[in-house]
Amino acid sequence: MSLCCSSSSSAAAAARRFLLPHLFLGRRSRRHDQVRYTQRQVSLYVDALLDWNQRMNLTAVTDEDEVMTRHVADSLAVLPPLERAYRGDLGGMRLVDVGSGAGLPGLILAVARPSWKFLLLESMQKRCLFLEHAVEVMGLSNVDVVCDRAENVGQSPDFREAFDIAVARAVAELKVLAEYCLPLVRIDGLFIAAKGHNPHEEIKNAKSAVHKLGASMLEICDVESMGPHGQRTAVVYIKERVTPKKYPRHPGTPSKMPL
Repeated sequence: MSLCCSSSSSAAAAARRFLLPHLFLGRRSRRHDQVRYTQRQVSLYVDALLDWNQRMNLTAVTDEDEVMTRHVADSLAVLPPLERAYRGDLGGMRLVDVGSGAGLPGLILAVARPSWKFLLLESMQKRCLFLEHAVEVMGLSNVDVVCDRAENVGQSPDFREAFDIAVARAVAELKVLAEYCLPLVRIDGLFIAAKGHNPHEEIKNAKSAVHKLGASMLEICDVESMGPHGQRTAVVYIKERVTPKKYPRHPGTPSKMPL
C-alpha cells in the first residue's frame, strides 16, 4: 500500500528532527529513501493519533513534538536492550505488544523493524479501531490487531507460547503484567516491561509471580527518555519453562488477585 502525503508539515518536521538520533540503531546502511519513507510513516502516525485523540482518550499528550519525544523516541528506546538480550536470530521475529493502547511501542517498533511480525493486543474496541486505522494509514503489512483480553488470548492455542518477545508499556503492575505476557512467550523468548525510573520495589514484588509463570530476570536496563523523569527502565525476563496451563487465570483475576 502506498502512503499518502497528507501529513502536516509540522508533524513531518518533528519526525525528521527527533527520529534520526533514535531510529535504526545499528542499521546505518539504510538508504536515504528508506529513512524518508519511515519518517513519513511516523509523521502519519502522529497526525492520526492527535486527530483521533480529539474524539477519544488515547494520550494525555497533545503536542506533536512531545508525542515524538515522550512516545516515539521512548518506544524506540526499548530496541537496544531487546536486541542485545535476544539470543536467537533477529530476522523474522514475532513480537506481541500487550495492552497496546495507542500502538505504543508496537507500531513504532513495526516501522523500525519491518522484517519482524507484530501483534497488537488491546481489549478496548475503540482503541482497536484506531489501531486498525493507523496500520492502514501507515501502510504497515507486518502488523495484526487482536481485540481481546490478554487472559483469553493467553489460553488460545493460536497464540499461547507463540511469540519470541512480549513487550508492554504503561499497562499494569509488574506482577500482574507477567501473567498477561509470559503465557504468550515461547521458551527462550523474552518478556520486556518498560517501566519508570525506579521500579525496584515492583520488581521485587513480582519475583514469585515470574517464577510461577516459568521465567526469571535476565537484566534491568536504564534507557534514556525525554519524558518527565529523564530515564526509564527496561526490565527483561527470559522464559525458561512452559507456563502452567492454569495461567493466565480468568479475565479480571490477575489484577484483582495478583500472584
